[in-house]
Amino acid sequence: MTSSPGPPSDAPASPHALVAELLAVAEQVARAAGRLVQEGRPDVVGVAATKSSAVDVVTAMDLASEDLVRRTLARLRPDDAILGEEGGHVTGTSGVTWVVDPIDGTVNYLYGLPAYAVSVAAVVGEPTPATWTVLAGCVHAPAAGETWTAGRGTGAYLDGRRLAVAPAPPLDRCLLGTGFGYVAERRRAQARVLAALLPQVRDVRRIGAAAIDLCQVATGRLDLYYERGLQPWDLAAAALVVAEAGGAVSGLRGRAAGPDMTVAGAPERVAQLVAMLEELDADAPDAPVADNR
Repeated sequence: MTSSPGPPSDAPASPHALVAELLAVAEQVARAAGRLVQEGRPDVVGVAATKSSAVDVVTAMDLASEDLVRRTLARLRPDDAILGEEGGHVTGTSGVTWVVDPIDGTVNYLYGLPAYAVSVAAVVGEPTPATWTVLAGCVHAPAAGETWTAGRGTGAYLDGRRLAVAPAPPLDRCLLGTGFGYVAERRRAQARVLAALLPQVRDVRRIGAAAIDLCQVATGRLDLYYERGLQPWDLAAAALVVAEAGGAVSGLRGRAAGPDMTVAGAPERVAQLVAMLEELDADAPDAPVADNR
């Protein structure tokens, strides 16, 4: 099992001063974007674009939030690269890349549900979960009034309170979080896996914002979480929060967490859930939908 985020064993330790600086910037930027998306939300939110399917939406505020983040980072850290969900990758020269989700939980935001967040993280190395080292991250949920922060080697915090993942109960008493993709073939496969897991756990929650899900594991509000299809901006900050709280974040079959699968929780239960998901072939290619017209 591979935990993420984490550097190769021979990677040098991150200088504490750099981690502190990056963490301060991450929180400043996330809070500023959070104010924008919360205070600027109209009574009726329109769909500006769609991505993987007609129900995978982008709002005008997603675009405005990421623009604010990019402009602020360009002012505060002009030599850094940026990878954002909406605006793609802009290269830099410092070796640091900011990985940004301007609104995690866009469908919740569209419907006026409070479970949405801005996620901002600083990584070094290639900006992909399999190879990066995450140095600092902030997940700010403005409607809930909660902010999670983590610095590599300095712990994870919720509004200044240090977090520690507690030993998980037996699997049949674990509250399990998950999420679903936006394409029909993926959802069919995910429903099959969920149907097999549901009788074996206490219950299941689907919050609709991956970064918040992961942070809830670190906070103790979920015992375990798994989801297929997470992107770098979903993972970067929140996975560091889990890891710095003492939890494990893993993929399947010895791989790091990433688009194929992300599993998070107390290490002993993550190992158990990983084995179950592997047995269920939860990362198998999606079966095409037959055209019965």
